[in-house]
Amino acid sequence: MEIAVFLLSAVIISLSGVMAPGAITAATIAHGASKKHAGALIAVGHGFVEFPLMFLIILGFGAIIRSNAAQIAIGLVGGLFLLWMGAAMIRTTNTTATATQTPKTSSPVLTGIALSASNPYFLLWWATVGLKLATDARQLGWLAFVLFTIIHWLCDLIWLGFLGFASFGGSRVFGDRVQRLIMAVCGGALVLFSVKFIYSAVSLWLGTAANL
Repeated sequence: MEIAVFLLSAVIISLSGVMAPGAITAATIAHGASKKHAGALIAVGHGFVEFPLMFLIILGFGAIIRSNAAQIAIGLVGGLFLLWMGAAMIRTTNTTATATQTPKTSSPVLTGIALSASNPYFLLWWATVGLKLATDARQLGWLAFVLFTIIHWLCDLIWLGFLGFASFGGSRVFGDRVQRLIMAVCGGALVLFSVKFIYSAVSLWLGTAANL
């Protein structure tokens, strides 16, 4: 019973993070315009990063992620990656090719891996909220922890799968013009996220340097 109550609360908390708009949301919608199962594939890539991270978190990796040096490095690298990816999406809308041809940034699986590994907010969530959930699960036993990791990832899979499928269906109904609009909006969103990542990293860098 105690495990069931914990898992229910973990689902609610996990969904609040999973459903929050972010870079992965934008990328899922963009890829979904041309691939029906893009959201599920992005969730698979996300899982390649998230499953090992869940185990590392309870082994003390959370303290490393929370360090200023890690936050600065992740923010700069992640911001530059999002800038490149967003610009690639925007360029696609200006070509003669149809928007059904997803920009050649990467496959959905690789996109899930890259966006997860380079997202400072995702990593910080795991170093704080996620750490509490993972620790509570581990205290209930290894079975509870394993169930927690699976259920948390299933929240990602269901939500991203839904977003990708909805994007695919909408683009097919409204045609090429809407597909191009989706790519432009999502590309612009990624560029804005990149600016936010880089600004936060640089601000933290300057603040850290000033205190030396």
